[in-house]
Amino acid sequence: MRGGRSTLGAFTAMVAIALACGAPAVAQEKYPDKPITFIVAWPAGGGSDVSMRLVADAASKKLGTSVVVVNKPGAGGALGHKDIASARPDGYTIGMFSNGGIAAQYNNPNANTIDELQPIAFFGEDPGAISARVETGFKTVPDLITAAKASPGRIKNGNDQPGGSSFIAIAVYEKAFGIKVTRVPYQGFAPTVVGLLSGEVDVATVPVPDIIEHHKSGKARILGVAATERHFMAPDVPTFKEQGLDVLYGSWRSIAGPRGMPADRLKFLEAKFLETLRDPEFVARAKAAGFAVAPLGIDDTWKRWKADDVAYYPILKEAGLVKVREKN
Repeated sequence: MRGGRSTLGAFTAMVAIALACGAPAVAQEKYPDKPITFIVAWPAGGGSDVSMRLVADAASKKLGTSVVVVNKPGAGGALGHKDIASARPDGYTIGMFSNGGIAAQYNNPNANTIDELQPIAFFGEDPGAISARVETGFKTVPDLITAAKASPGRIKNGNDQPGGSSFIAIAVYEKAFGIKVTRVPYQGFAPTVVGLLSGEVDVATVPVPDIIEHHKSGKARILGVAATERHFMAPDVPTFKEQGLDVLYGSWRSIAGPRGMPADRLKFLEAKFLETLRDPEFVARAKAAGFAVAPLGIDDTWKRWKADDVAYYPILKEAGLVKVREKN
Protein backbone atom coordinates (compact mmCIF):
# COMPACT_ATOMS: atom_id res chain seq x y z
CA MET A 1 0.00 0.00 0.00
CA ARG A 2 2.82 2.36 0.85
CA GLY A 3 4.28 1.96 -2.67
CA GLY A 4 0.81 2.49 -4.19
CA ARG A 5 0.27 5.72 -2.24
CA SER A 6 3.72 6.91 -3.32
CA THR A 7 3.00 6.24 -7.01
CA LEU A 8 -0.43 7.91 -6.80
CA GLY A 9 1.06 10.90 -5.00
CA ALA A 10 3.80 11.31 -7.60
CA PHE A 11 1.26 11.14 -10.45
CA THR A 12 -0.95 13.72 -8.70
CA ALA A 13 2.02 16.01 -8.25
CA MET A 14 2.98 15.69 -11.93
CA VAL A 15 -0.58 16.59 -13.03
CA ALA A 16 -0.55 19.60 -10.70
CA ILE A 17 2.78 20.79 -12.11
CA ALA A 18 1.55 20.35 -15.70
CA LEU A 19 -1.59 22.35 -15.01
CA ALA A 20 0.40 25.06 -13.25
CA CYS A 21 2.66 25.34 -16.29
CA GLY A 22 -0.28 25.73 -18.62
CA ALA A 23 0.11 22.34 -20.39
CA PRO A 24 -2.82 21.54 -22.71
CA ALA A 25 -5.52 19.40 -21.20
CA VAL A 26 -6.86 18.27 -24.60
CA ALA A 27 -5.29 16.61 -27.65
CA GLN A 28 -4.02 18.71 -30.57
CA GLU A 29 -6.54 19.67 -33.25
CA LYS A 30 -7.11 16.90 -35.76
CA TYR A 31 -6.39 17.67 -39.42
CA PRO A 32 -8.30 17.30 -41.59
CA ASP A 33 -11.58 17.19 -39.70
CA LYS A 34 -13.78 18.63 -42.49
CA PRO A 35 -13.91 18.53 -46.31
CA ILE A 36 -11.11 20.11 -48.33
CA THR A 37 -12.07 22.44 -51.18
CA PHE A 38 -10.12 21.83 -54.39
CA ILE A 39 -10.34 24.70 -56.90
CA VAL A 40 -9.97 24.07 -60.63
CA ALA A 41 -9.60 27.34 -62.52
CA TRP A 42 -11.10 25.91 -65.72
CA PRO A 43 -14.58 24.82 -66.89
CA ALA A 44 -16.03 21.38 -66.28
CA GLY A 45 -15.37 18.76 -68.93
CA GLY A 46 -11.84 19.72 -69.97
CA GLY A 47 -8.64 17.84 -69.24
CA SER A 48 -7.84 19.86 -66.12
CA ASP A 49 -11.28 19.21 -64.66
CA VAL A 50 -11.26 15.50 -65.48
CA SER A 51 -7.72 14.88 -64.21
CA MET A 52 -8.23 16.78 -60.97
CA ARG A 53 -11.54 15.06 -60.24
CA LEU A 54 -9.69 11.77 -60.53
CA VAL A 55 -7.10 13.11 -58.07
CA ALA A 56 -9.73 14.45 -55.68
CA ASP A 57 -11.64 11.17 -55.60
CA ALA A 58 -8.53 9.09 -54.94
CA ALA A 59 -7.02 11.56 -52.45
CA SER A 60 -10.22 11.59 -50.38
CA LYS A 61 -9.51 7.99 -49.41
CA LYS A 62 -5.91 8.79 -48.40
CA LEU A 63 -6.78 11.98 -46.51
CA GLY A 64 -9.74 10.54 -44.66
CA THR A 65 -12.04 13.37 -45.71
CA SER A 66 -13.87 14.52 -48.84
CA VAL A 67 -11.96 16.58 -51.40
CA VAL A 68 -14.59 18.66 -53.17
CA VAL A 69 -13.78 20.06 -56.63
CA VAL A 70 -15.07 23.57 -57.33
CA ASN A 71 -14.74 24.95 -60.87
CA LYS A 72 -13.82 28.65 -60.93
CA PRO A 73 -13.07 29.57 -64.56
CA GLY A 74 -12.35 33.05 -65.86
CA ALA A 75 -9.56 35.47 -66.75
CA GLY A 76 -7.42 32.70 -68.19
CA GLY A 77 -7.31 30.81 -64.89
CA ALA A 78 -6.47 33.90 -62.82
CA LEU A 79 -9.79 33.93 -60.92
CA GLY A 80 -9.38 30.40 -59.64
CA HIS A 81 -5.70 30.87 -58.84
CA LYS A 82 -6.54 34.02 -56.88
CA ASP A 83 -9.04 32.07 -54.79
CA ILE A 84 -6.29 29.58 -53.97
CA ALA A 85 -3.67 32.23 -53.17
CA SER A 86 -6.01 34.33 -51.03
CA ALA A 87 -7.56 31.43 -49.12
CA ARG A 88 -7.06 31.06 -45.40
CA PRO A 89 -3.77 29.12 -45.11
CA ASP A 90 -5.19 26.33 -42.99
CA GLY A 91 -4.95 23.52 -45.55
CA TYR A 92 -8.68 23.42 -46.30
CA THR A 93 -8.53 25.27 -49.63
CA ILE A 94 -6.09 24.10 -52.31
CA GLY A 95 -6.30 23.57 -56.05
CA MET A 96 -4.65 23.09 -59.42
CA PHE A 97 -1.90 25.33 -60.80
CA SER A 98 -0.67 24.85 -64.37
CA ASN A 99 2.00 26.32 -66.59
CA GLY A 100 -0.54 28.79 -67.94
CA GLY A 101 -0.27 30.49 -64.56
CA ILE A 102 3.45 30.98 -65.10
CA ALA A 103 2.79 33.15 -68.13
CA ALA A 104 -0.28 34.90 -66.73
CA GLN A 105 1.74 36.71 -64.07
CA TYR A 106 3.32 38.81 -66.84
CA ASN A 107 0.26 39.66 -68.93
CA ASN A 108 -2.81 39.42 -66.72
CA PRO A 109 -3.37 42.17 -64.14
CA ASN A 110 -5.59 39.80 -62.16
CA ALA A 111 -2.97 37.05 -61.95
CA ASN A 112 -0.95 36.07 -58.91
CA THR A 113 2.79 35.57 -59.10
CA ILE A 114 4.16 32.12 -58.44
CA ASP A 115 5.65 33.43 -55.19
CA GLU A 116 2.10 33.87 -53.88
CA LEU A 117 1.28 30.18 -54.27
CA GLN A 118 2.64 27.18 -52.39
CA PRO A 119 3.51 24.05 -54.40
CA ILE A 120 2.29 20.79 -52.89
CA ALA A 121 2.84 18.15 -55.60
CA PHE A 122 3.32 17.76 -59.36
CA PHE A 123 0.72 15.73 -61.26
CA GLY A 124 2.17 15.27 -64.74
CA GLU A 125 2.55 16.68 -68.22
CA ASP A 126 0.59 16.58 -71.48
CA PRO A 127 2.60 16.92 -74.70
CA GLY A 128 1.52 19.73 -76.97
CA ALA A 129 -0.48 18.91 -80.09
CA ILE A 130 -2.27 20.62 -82.94
CA SER A 131 -5.55 19.41 -84.43
CA ALA A 132 -7.67 20.46 -87.39
CA ARG A 133 -11.24 20.25 -88.62
CA VAL A 134 -11.43 17.53 -91.25
CA GLU A 135 -12.99 20.07 -93.63
CA THR A 136 -9.67 21.93 -93.84
CA GLY A 137 -8.13 18.98 -95.63
CA PHE A 138 -5.02 19.19 -93.45
CA LYS A 139 -3.54 15.76 -92.74
CA THR A 140 -0.10 16.75 -91.49
CA VAL A 141 1.57 19.70 -89.80
CA PRO A 142 3.42 20.58 -93.06
CA ASP A 143 -0.02 20.84 -94.74
CA LEU A 144 -0.99 23.46 -92.17
CA ILE A 145 2.31 25.31 -92.56
CA THR A 146 1.97 25.47 -96.34
CA ALA A 147 -1.56 26.89 -96.11
CA ALA A 148 -0.61 29.37 -93.39
CA LYS A 149 2.34 30.70 -95.37
CA ALA A 150 0.17 31.07 -98.48
CA SER A 151 -2.41 33.18 -96.60
CA PRO A 152 -0.94 34.69 -93.40
CA GLY A 153 -3.60 35.22 -90.75
CA ARG A 154 -6.38 33.41 -92.63
CA ILE A 155 -6.26 30.25 -90.53
CA LYS A 156 -8.03 30.63 -87.18
CA ASN A 157 -6.49 28.85 -84.21
CA GLY A 158 -8.54 28.06 -81.10
CA ASN A 159 -6.59 28.42 -77.85
CA ASP A 160 -7.11 29.58 -74.28
CA GLN A 161 -6.67 33.08 -72.87
CA PRO A 162 -3.47 35.08 -73.58
CA GLY A 163 -0.66 33.44 -71.63
CA GLY A 164 -2.49 30.13 -71.21
CA SER A 165 -0.75 26.89 -72.12
CA SER A 166 -2.43 26.45 -75.52
CA PHE A 167 -1.94 30.15 -76.28
CA ILE A 168 1.79 29.74 -75.62
CA ALA A 169 1.75 26.57 -77.72
CA ILE A 170 0.57 28.38 -80.84
CA ALA A 171 3.04 31.21 -80.16
CA VAL A 172 5.84 28.62 -80.04
CA TYR A 173 4.60 26.94 -83.24
CA GLU A 174 4.24 30.23 -85.11
CA LYS A 175 7.83 31.16 -84.30
CA ALA A 176 9.21 27.69 -85.07
CA PHE A 177 7.26 27.24 -88.32
CA GLY A 178 7.52 30.82 -89.57
CA ILE A 179 3.75 31.26 -89.89
CA LYS A 180 1.05 33.65 -88.72
CA VAL A 181 -2.47 32.60 -87.66
CA THR A 182 -5.40 34.41 -86.11
CA ARG A 183 -5.73 33.44 -82.45
CA VAL A 184 -9.22 32.93 -81.06
CA PRO A 185 -9.27 32.65 -77.24
CA TYR A 186 -11.68 30.43 -75.29
CA GLN A 187 -12.21 29.87 -71.56
CA GLY A 188 -10.53 26.47 -71.52
CA PHE A 189 -9.92 23.34 -73.59
CA ALA A 190 -13.51 22.02 -73.57
CA PRO A 191 -15.00 25.15 -75.21
CA THR A 192 -12.02 25.29 -77.59
CA VAL A 193 -12.89 21.81 -78.86
CA VAL A 194 -16.53 22.87 -79.28
CA GLY A 195 -15.33 25.85 -81.31
CA LEU A 196 -13.25 23.59 -83.52
CA LEU A 197 -16.05 21.12 -84.18
CA SER A 198 -18.56 23.89 -84.88
CA GLY A 199 -16.30 25.54 -87.45
CA GLU A 200 -15.56 28.70 -85.48
CA VAL A 201 -11.86 27.89 -85.85
CA ASP A 202 -9.82 25.78 -88.27
CA VAL A 203 -7.21 24.34 -85.91
CA ALA A 204 -6.74 24.08 -82.15
CA THR A 205 -3.79 23.66 -79.83
CA VAL A 206 -5.33 21.43 -77.15
CA PRO A 207 -3.72 18.33 -75.59
CA VAL A 208 -4.45 14.88 -77.01
CA PRO A 209 -6.85 13.72 -74.23
CA ASP A 210 -9.17 16.65 -74.95
CA ILE A 211 -9.58 15.85 -78.65
CA ILE A 212 -8.87 12.12 -78.92
CA GLU A 213 -12.49 10.92 -79.10
CA HIS A 214 -13.22 13.29 -81.97
CA HIS A 215 -10.02 12.19 -83.70
CA LYS A 216 -11.11 8.56 -83.41
CA SER A 217 -14.61 9.34 -84.65
CA GLY A 218 -13.28 11.26 -87.64
CA LYS A 219 -14.78 14.61 -86.63
CA ALA A 220 -11.33 16.14 -86.17
CA ARG A 221 -7.77 15.16 -86.98
CA ILE A 222 -4.72 15.42 -84.72
CA LEU A 223 -1.95 16.55 -87.05
CA GLY A 224 1.00 15.96 -84.74
CA VAL A 225 2.30 15.93 -81.17
CA ALA A 226 5.19 18.05 -79.89
CA ALA A 227 6.88 15.26 -77.95
CA THR A 228 9.85 12.92 -78.19
CA GLU A 229 7.56 9.97 -78.86
CA ARG A 230 4.01 9.31 -80.04
CA HIS A 231 1.19 9.71 -77.55
CA PHE A 232 -0.04 6.39 -76.15
CA MET A 233 -3.64 7.40 -76.85
CA ALA A 234 -2.93 8.29 -80.49
CA PRO A 235 -0.21 5.92 -81.75
CA ASP A 236 -1.28 6.66 -85.34
CA VAL A 237 -0.28 10.33 -85.01
CA PRO A 238 3.39 11.12 -85.78
CA THR A 239 5.42 13.53 -83.68
CA PHE A 240 6.45 16.90 -85.06
CA LYS A 241 9.99 15.58 -85.29
CA GLU A 242 8.87 12.64 -87.43
CA GLN A 243 7.42 15.25 -89.77
CA GLY A 244 10.73 17.10 -90.01
CA LEU A 245 9.95 19.71 -87.33
CA ASP A 246 12.23 19.74 -84.29
CA VAL A 247 9.76 21.28 -81.81
CA LEU A 248 8.95 20.14 -78.26
CA TYR A 249 6.29 21.64 -76.01
CA GLY A 250 4.02 20.43 -73.23
CA SER A 251 1.59 21.63 -70.58
CA TRP A 252 1.62 20.44 -66.99
CA ARG A 253 -0.59 20.39 -63.92
CA SER A 254 0.36 20.62 -60.27
CA ILE A 255 -1.35 20.91 -56.89
CA ALA A 256 -0.92 24.11 -54.91
CA GLY A 257 -2.21 26.04 -51.93
CA PRO A 258 -1.82 29.47 -50.37
CA ARG A 259 1.47 30.55 -48.84
CA GLY A 260 1.75 30.36 -45.07
CA MET A 261 0.23 26.95 -44.40
CA PRO A 262 1.47 25.29 -41.18
CA ALA A 263 4.52 23.17 -41.94
CA ASP A 264 2.99 20.01 -40.50
CA ARG A 265 -0.17 20.33 -42.61
CA LEU A 266 1.84 21.13 -45.74
CA LYS A 267 4.02 18.05 -45.31
CA PHE A 268 0.93 15.96 -44.58
CA LEU A 269 -0.71 17.12 -47.81
CA GLU A 270 2.46 16.51 -49.79
CA ALA A 271 2.76 12.97 -48.41
CA LYS A 272 -0.90 12.09 -49.02
CA PHE A 273 -1.01 13.48 -52.55
CA LEU A 274 2.23 11.73 -53.48
CA GLU A 275 0.80 8.53 -52.03
CA THR A 276 -2.28 9.09 -54.18
CA LEU A 277 -0.37 9.86 -57.37
CA ARG A 278 1.90 6.83 -56.95
CA ASP A 279 -0.90 4.38 -56.25
CA PRO A 280 -0.96 1.79 -59.08
CA GLU A 281 -4.75 1.76 -59.20
CA PHE A 282 -4.86 5.54 -59.58
CA VAL A 283 -2.12 5.55 -62.22
CA ALA A 284 -4.08 2.99 -64.23
CA ARG A 285 -7.29 5.03 -64.00
CA ALA A 286 -5.44 8.20 -65.03
CA LYS A 287 -3.82 6.48 -68.00
CA ALA A 288 -7.18 5.09 -69.13
CA ALA A 289 -8.44 8.69 -69.14
CA GLY A 290 -5.42 9.82 -71.16
CA PHE A 291 -3.10 11.24 -68.50
CA ALA A 292 0.52 10.35 -67.83
CA VAL A 293 1.28 10.77 -64.12
CA ALA A 294 4.78 11.89 -63.08
CA PRO A 295 4.64 12.77 -59.36
CA LEU A 296 7.04 15.24 -57.76
CA GLY A 297 7.16 16.64 -54.24
CA ILE A 298 7.22 20.22 -53.02
CA ASP A 299 10.87 21.05 -53.75
CA ASP A 300 10.97 19.56 -57.26
CA THR A 301 7.62 21.09 -58.15
CA TRP A 302 8.94 24.51 -57.15
CA LYS A 303 12.04 23.94 -59.30
CA ARG A 304 9.78 23.15 -62.28
CA TRP A 305 7.77 26.31 -61.72
CA LYS A 306 10.95 28.40 -61.58
CA ALA A 307 12.51 26.73 -64.62
CA ASP A 308 9.48 27.43 -66.78
CA ASP A 309 9.29 30.96 -65.40
CA VAL A 310 12.75 31.50 -66.87
CA ALA A 311 11.97 29.68 -70.13
CA TYR A 312 8.61 31.32 -70.90
CA TYR A 313 9.55 34.93 -70.30
CA PRO A 314 11.54 35.53 -73.51
CA ILE A 315 8.75 33.88 -75.55
CA LEU A 316 6.18 36.19 -73.98
CA LYS A 317 8.46 39.20 -74.36
CA GLU A 318 8.97 38.58 -78.06
CA ALA A 319 5.23 38.04 -78.58
CA GLY A 320 4.45 41.37 -76.91
CA LEU A 321 2.67 39.69 -74.02
CA VAL A 322 4.67 41.18 -71.14
CA LYS A 323 2.21 43.85 -70.06
CA VAL A 324 1.91 43.69 -66.26
CA ARG A 325 5.41 43.32 -64.83
CA GLU A 326 8.91 42.95 -66.17
CA LYS A 327 11.08 40.07 -65.02
CA ASN A 328 14.13 41.11 -63.01
